[in-house]
Amino acid sequence: MKEALFYTKDQYGKILCELCPQRCHIKEGGIGFCGARKVEEGTLYSLNYGNISSISLDPIEKKPLYHFKPGSFILSVGSFGCNFRCGFCQNHSISQVKPDTQYVEPEELITFALKQKDNIGIAFTYNEPSIWYEYIYDICKRSANENLDMVLVSNGYISEKPLDSLLPYIKAANIDLKAFNNKFYRSICAGDMKPVLNNIERIHSKCHLELTTLLVEGYNDSEEEVRDLCKWISNLNPNIPLHLSRYFPSYKFDAPATSIEKITFCRDIAKEYLSFVYIGNVPGMDRNTYCPKCSKLLVKRDNFTSQVYLEDNNCKNCGFNLNIII
Repeated sequence: MKEALFYTKDQYGKILCELCPQRCHIKEGGIGFCGARKVEEGTLYSLNYGNISSISLDPIEKKPLYHFKPGSFILSVGSFGCNFRCGFCQNHSISQVKPDTQYVEPEELITFALKQKDNIGIAFTYNEPSIWYEYIYDICKRSANENLDMVLVSNGYISEKPLDSLLPYIKAANIDLKAFNNKFYRSICAGDMKPVLNNIERIHSKCHLELTTLLVEGYNDSEEEVRDLCKWISNLNPNIPLHLSRYFPSYKFDAPATSIEKITFCRDIAKEYLSFVYIGNVPGMDRNTYCPKCSKLLVKRDNFTSQVYLEDNNCKNCGFNLNIII
């Protein structure tokens, strides 16, 4: 265990964890809502520091990141725990319980990442990376002079101060925007939407950003809500890629999988406001990237293999400035 960052003691002697908006008050011997922070002898410790449950060299498109170095590979790692309780979680075996893990020192992981052929960096993903904060922060600092890109795949539920301390090291992020109504966040995720929206704005100003929304039919897929979500993103930047992902029954949710018709209907709405909208979890869908001005094919994707027809951030046909990092 390693002493955690971002905590204080309240007037009753309990530890107040300030890493995320859950702001857990944890008594002696207690564990926070995320399952990854524990109080022992008046000190808050990170239980998941260095503990890796999952590791894989993945195509960057699997994060999903379609506009950040398309066609590349990235070492993806995860631990355990989460500060949400999403009833449909597809990674509940590591986010909601403590799985078997292997301890890896930060320097070991950095060395391993550097040895992987064609690897561009490290993606912190699978479970919620923000509650793995101390380990991620140490890796970021110690790899600052290495040729490795640091990537977050997160629910965006983190306090402002720790986020601002981490962002200078992060090159790209995909934030899971669960819905665009706070009732969904509270009843389905046990969280709050406002901090997520605020953090999306902060992240967008610091690094490459893409968003993902898992559409669960009857919960977060109404025409009004999808329009509001896409209007909000468009006001921030209409060139932010949005990934609309198809829900399948998982964990505590046994509702039928979201219909293809609903997914494509929501995609068509999103395209009224956003330049780049992609569908996930649906085989056979067009996942290519086209210029929003002249419709020229820019990136061709077959499964998770990409062919890039760009040399920089501009369309070679019409000169349109794209939100793509080659």
